[in-house]
Amino acid sequence: MSRRAPGAPPRMADVAARAGVGTITVSRALRSPQQVSPEVRERVRAAIEATGYVPNFAAGTLKSQRSRMVAAIVPTLRSAIFAETVDALADGLRVRGLQLLIASSGYSVEAEESILRTLLGQQPVAVVLTGTHHAPGVRALLRARRLPVVETWDLADDPIDRAVGFSNRAAAREMTLALAARGHRRIAFVGTPPGVEHRAAQRLAGYRDAMAELGLDADVEMLDDLGVSIASGERAAQALLARAQPPQAAFFVNDVAAFGAVQVCQRLGVDVPRGLAIAGFGDFELARASNPPLTTVRIPGALIGATAARLVLEGLAGGGAVAEAEGAAEAAEVVAGAARARCVDLGFEVISRKSA
Repeated sequence: MSRRAPGAPPRMADVAARAGVGTITVSRALRSPQQVSPEVRERVRAAIEATGYVPNFAAGTLKSQRSRMVAAIVPTLRSAIFAETVDALADGLRVRGLQLLIASSGYSVEAEESILRTLLGQQPVAVVLTGTHHAPGVRALLRARRLPVVETWDLADDPIDRAVGFSNRAAAREMTLALAARGHRRIAFVGTPPGVEHRAAQRLAGYRDAMAELGLDADVEMLDDLGVSIASGERAAQALLARAQPPQAAFFVNDVAAFGAVQVCQRLGVDVPRGLAIAGFGDFELARASNPPLTTVRIPGALIGATAARLVLEGLAGGGAVAEAEGAAEAAEVVAGAARARCVDLGFEVISRKSA
């Protein structure tokens, strides 16, 4: 056996020798841990920690033209909006030996396409996108690659491959109707420019649907930074309250901006909800931590991520990186009983709390 030169990085053979197993077993423990007994996995883990070995998955990628990586693009990493989805997605992939490579598009479909082209150069086995509205080249690019693709946080009549989410338009309509049912007639929607962010545009459309049904005038206030910061909600609330006739209720495009609105009302001495009723969208941790707690639309963010992971694994089992790595029995288990619907609608729930 060749000796490692001084200063050279630890090799898989070093890990195998320390763990008392073969290099094939070490490789299997790293790439398909469910194929190895817990006792052997722990020995390999301890040997890796002791030797400082770092697996070189790129080498395997060059040989097989496949990685063990799933590429995901989200609009922002600045707030907790997509955190639950990303965490559940990563957890669902990790148990099958897959890792998540994540990037942020800054709510730009052009940036999303550019980032996607870069990520595809890393040979991911699947792609997860946020939303169903993309630059024209994205659909053709992904369908040509014939990779499993899951679009999240929205629904589509013709998804690229699979989609999991909910109807943003229906959710916003239901929240607006719920505010009206509490006696509010002057209801403002605080969102982002429709041409900038498709899901926000769908929520604005749902708000307009409800206001038209109620025979009420729509009142729209735009956030100045896509609503991804608390400060944007504060500024929007200040603008609403400075009007000669402020609205009775304000429905914010997400909980982050709504939380900011509650904060500025407290500073200005405006009672929530009597002075201004405030509603958000998402039911993130901020909604429950707010004082008063936010009325909001509960989105199953974690379930979206977990379902996206399942759809990725189904796609791979049918085509076969997971099938090749884990064997036919495990691949069959992944797809057994799957509905195979192209869109999975997880729904939403209007949550009534003290802010409205």
